[in-house]
Amino acid sequence: MQFYIVDVFAEKKYAGNQLAVVRGAESLSTEEMQTIALEMNYSETTFILRDESRDGGYDVRIFTPVHEVPFAGHPTLGTAFVIQQEIIGEPVEQIMLNLKVGQIPVSISYRDDQPSELWMHQRPPSFGPTFEAEALAAALNLEIDDFDTRFPIQDVSTGLPFVLVPLQSLSAIKRCRVNQEKFDHFIKNSERAKAVFIFCPEPYSAENDLNAR
Repeated sequence: MQFYIVDVFAEKKYAGNQLAVVRGAESLSTEEMQTIALEMNYSETTFILRDESRDGGYDVRIFTPVHEVPFAGHPTLGTAFVIQQEIIGEPVEQIMLNLKVGQIPVSISYRDDQPSELWMHQRPPSFGPTFEAEALAAALNLEIDDFDTRFPIQDVSTGLPFVLVPLQSLSAIKRCRVNQEKFDHFIKNSERAKAVFIFCPEPYSAENDLNAR
């Protein structure tokens, strides 16, 4: 069994969003995987069960330090990178991951035979309930005017439900701070989403369209 530390969404080492990827994890129990994820203590740790594909894809499980999740974005990309580099060992256009949510394809483009960009095709979104700004303003220490009323505040999932929260500005993104008591109360009353995803149309770089946390 081997493990790798991958910097996802990064242009250099020791940047981006860190991920631990464990290879050859078929013999591990669910409890052992959870313990390893807690020990790694990254936002997620993934486990490639075996080097051989099944039904055209590689069996992968994703854990946070506290529980298993059916899908997550940067673990999907980082794990596909490890599979291409360490298991397949040559350029391929697409890698399929067998996740709890189903099969997720990851497309890879190359520069000088090295991966330069990875794109995942997530499952079609499902839309849950919408929320009023007042329900989240206190939980996120924001003002009502900070919310972008052009878009709904809504529970959306492509495998892992989030409440998507549109904000007006980068300043609002930076000022956002969780009031844990009020946030816990909001989440307790949410039907399925247990996290929020805030975004605004004011990015740090002109190359991007949105800023998000």
